[in-house]
Amino acid sequence: MKRILTWLAATAAGVVLLFGYRTSTQVVMPSAEPAPAGTEAASTPATQSGSTQSGSTQSGSTGGAAGGLQDGTYTGAAADTRFGPVQVRITVQGGAVTAATAVAYPTESRRDQQINASAIPVLEQESVGVQDAQQVDMVTGATYTSEGYVGSLQAALDEARP
Repeated sequence: MKRILTWLAATAAGVVLLFGYRTSTQVVMPSAEPAPAGTEAASTPATQSGSTQSGSTQSGSTGGAAGGLQDGTYTGAAADTRFGPVQVRITVQGGAVTAATAVAYPTESRRDQQINASAIPVLEQESVGVQDAQQVDMVTGATYTSEGYVGSLQAALDEARP
């Protein structure tokens, strides 16, 4: 009888641990607070879903909003991920995103370098292709980087909107 009770307690504990384990992550979406023009990395820390973000920057606005975006170069707020911040800079010409570059991403470990060496170019290319952060697909095996990238890209796009 004692063995059965021990086995039941162990099984119940295992089931509780199994269903209590969170496998998914939260999407980090930086705030869309505009930073003053001409400032680099204006710091407006905010906590959202347990993460912090820093400000975004805008430079070189030269007019033109044919595609709904103001021409210029915009840097989205850095989105903190489990492995480090991810920050994206976009270039808008003729109202469309013509270039997207990850200016900051995790590189601390060899694994980070391997993952991001393959994921970042895909995310950058897709950003230019779809012109919308919400339509950028996550890169398999780079979930945290993808989520941070999308969050920072959205902040940059928000900055580019007139």
